[in-house]
Amino acid sequence: MRIDVAQVGWTVRNKTIIEGVDFTVTSGETVGLIGPNGSGKSSLLRCAAGLLKPTHGAVRYDGHDIRVFGPRGIAQHIAFVGQTSHTAGELRVADVVALGRTPFRDRWRGLNSTDRLIIDAALAHMGLTGLATRTWRTLSGGEQQRTHVARALAQQPWGILLDEPLNHLDIRYQLELMEMLAATDQTVLVAVHDLALAARFCDRLILLNQGKVTAEGIPHDVLTAENLRNVFGTETEITRDSGGRLTISHRGVAPGPESSSTPG
Repeated sequence: MRIDVAQVGWTVRNKTIIEGVDFTVTSGETVGLIGPNGSGKSSLLRCAAGLLKPTHGAVRYDGHDIRVFGPRGIAQHIAFVGQTSHTAGELRVADVVALGRTPFRDRWRGLNSTDRLIIDAALAHMGLTGLATRTWRTLSGGEQQRTHVARALAQQPWGILLDEPLNHLDIRYQLELMEMLAATDQTVLVAVHDLALAARFCDRLILLNQGKVTAEGIPHDVLTAENLRNVFGTETEITRDSGGRLTISHRGVAPGPESSSTPG
């Protein structure tokens, strides 16, 4: 599935959060959304997922404006994983993952055998099979995050949008999740703070600052010392290791005023 973000802007209380953002994520591509805190990444992802209505512009799935799908139709195409999710504390892990099947069930119909196979596969994929009967309130932050990724997988979506999914995860699970996103044939748009992981696993990167796209392209073209100085205010050395992968070393804070950003 192709996702088109066409000149999208979003304003709240007369404050512009994102403005004129324009890009395409092609079918099966993994695109990383990077930028400083408050650059508009979360707001942009929510617009792309249909959770916020853009003030300007449009979001399209395979050429169709997402407004024609409605919430249920969007959920049948796209799974969204936020930074934080509010879940009833007494729900079991398996119950949370089962919520991913909601867009495909009638309101009064229970889970069928196919649903249960999909749920079990999602639990296994995220290493949660042994935690399936644990209640939400007993989980660590990382286990909760993995549970919500498993819920997204249970939707079997054409595309997955993730807002800082590596938060709270141990290094092992960060690597496993990024490897999974890079290997899937689903369309992926993911906000990532760790620039090294973004460079390693994403096909392309979109660099946001103050609600606008500053750079877009393959990681080697976007992650330059000049771009990181201008956007993050850091002096950075960027080299390639023996395998051709980027190595990013922050040397310190760049002289001059810090780059400002708007809440997002």
